[in-house]
Amino acid sequence: MAFPPHIVEDCMGLLKLFSDGTVFRSNIQFQEQPSSTQQHNNLVLFKDYIFHKKFNLHLRLYKPKLDNDDNGAESKEKLPVLMFLHGGGFCFGSHAWPHIHACCVRLAVDLRAVVVAPDYRLAPEHRLPAAVDDCVETLRWLQRQGHGGDSWVSGVDFERVFVFGDSSGGNIAHHLAVQLGSGSREMDPVRVRGYVMMGPFFGGVVRTKSEVGPPEEMLTLDLLDRFWRLSIPIGENRDHPLANPFGPNSQNLADVKLDPILVIVGGNELLKDRAKDYATRLKELGKNIEYIEFKDKEHGFLTHDSSSQVVQDLLQIIKHFMLQNSS
Repeated sequence: MAFPPHIVEDCMGLLKLFSDGTVFRSNIQFQEQPSSTQQHNNLVLFKDYIFHKKFNLHLRLYKPKLDNDDNGAESKEKLPVLMFLHGGGFCFGSHAWPHIHACCVRLAVDLRAVVVAPDYRLAPEHRLPAAVDDCVETLRWLQRQGHGGDSWVSGVDFERVFVFGDSSGGNIAHHLAVQLGSGSREMDPVRVRGYVMMGPFFGGVVRTKSEVGPPEEMLTLDLLDRFWRLSIPIGENRDHPLANPFGPNSQNLADVKLDPILVIVGGNELLKDRAKDYATRLKELGKNIEYIEFKDKEHGFLTHDSSSQVVQDLLQIIKHFMLQNSS
């Protein structure tokens, strides 16, 4: 007698993995767009592109309107590029989600930068390293624009590219930094100058103090573990190199040349200790890395309320990092 498929993993009812491998996804999009974003929208132009035809992956490019630039016409000012990699435990997220869009608009305006926000294939349908591979393809798309692509992609300084990863996007940013090395010359004319990792989603079999501490309002240890079970290769654990940069089988980073890295976390994050340990170990290896902690803040405080005052303070730190590493 054949039994119907049963649920193997359930992420808040929004994503369900069944025993036969099928996946159910809700079409819910987290959080409505803040009203303040409408004001910022008037200061930004954006356009969607397909950057990976094989997997039908899209990205959204945001351009802050410059003085006397109401239609996207080319300006003499060359703007840096910020490649924003969304979070969601490798299982959720899209540039089209209202709060991600709102965040990217804010980044473009306040950092006076061209923001490139790609989607990437999601787990469990596409387990790691699919997401990392797709973000490499985003840089290759940007490289093609630098060699004479869409005329709308104008006023871009391809020599000043920064990768900004939020949560699982921060994990991807780490793997891009290691894969590309310092200078990213194979991406010419694109040159990555630095990486910002916001609450990077790293894992490990041995629990940290912050992981076993009080749960956050939305993020729990059970949910973190579920994300890993859904996203890492089947049969592997949280010490897999794609989860744990310093796991037993992870690459030795001592001789890897890395561009500057800025790690930012909330003081109340479950992932805080892993991010702090990551920064500490890289610092001990002589890497150019800075760790900043925002007191009393939880995971995702940037995208959950991108119009807040604390985000204004955060963006000033990121702006300084970009200026510091632009010469």
